[in-house]
Amino acid sequence: MGAVDLHCHSGPSVMERGVSHIDMMRAAREVGMRALCFKDHYYTTAPAVKLIQAEFPQDDVALLGSIVLNNAAGGFNPYALDIALKLGARVVWMPTASAANHIRQSHRKKRLQTATPMLPPEGLDVLDSRGRIRDDVKQVLDLIARADAVLSAGHLHISEIWPLFEEAKSRGVQRLVVAHPTYVIGADLADIKELAGLGAVLEHSICMFIDCPSRQYEPSFLKAVIDAGGIDSTILSSDMGQKKNPHPIDGFRAVIRMCRELGYAEDDIRKLIGSNAARLAGLTQEGKKTI
Repeated sequence: MGAVDLHCHSGPSVMERGVSHIDMMRAAREVGMRALCFKDHYYTTAPAVKLIQAEFPQDDVALLGSIVLNNAAGGFNPYALDIALKLGARVVWMPTASAANHIRQSHRKKRLQTATPMLPPEGLDVLDSRGRIRDDVKQVLDLIARADAVLSAGHLHISEIWPLFEEAKSRGVQRLVVAHPTYVIGADLADIKELAGLGAVLEHSICMFIDCPSRQYEPSFLKAVIDAGGIDSTILSSDMGQKKNPHPIDGFRAVIRMCRELGYAEDDIRKLIGSNAARLAGLTQEGKKTI
């Protein structure tokens, strides 16, 4: 398959998951996936990746850890981030469940429910009261730049992402990605085109387009968002692993069929599900980091 999933929600987690990190790695190996990035909203997955790599040192699937800067990590906490990066985390997510934008949008429609109730989140914005990037966010960006890690916009609003990415680029961050830009983020097709022009990668969640409980959009909208950002600036990641959804690999199979039905060429589909994400994460052909 050669696919790269930079948004895999395997477990353990305080949220209900249908597949573990190890089981996901084994399944990915069986179908020839190139790489997986484990994401959890409440803890860094970098130590789990270290443990799995030690147990399966010759595995063909490149495993990547990540950290989400939610309340559980101390928000924009440079100390937590520094440790995660030194443990090998490759993707750094701005706040998701703790993003003020996410909390505002969850008032009526519950999002990211945990198996048991958690402490209520404290909303996080990257901007201060004057609309400027916070100093602690600048510290975080400097660490990301130093590690040449991937900066994901998390669940920030599009109005926050513009100044964040401008500041990030000015501080040397090279790898920028916006996950599900039309969901929670508030981006439209014009924003997607402009983000691609800025050098950002647009990541669309497979689970939001295929036939599953997390579906949000029709297949025709997948074509619209891909065409808006352009093939070379677009990746498709599962955003799956939840107990309610199909297996992430089944999600990839479904979206490959969908892309074929939408008229995309095989070479373009390979970019969308694999090589673009590999480039974003800094992987070589052998699956090793280029840094």
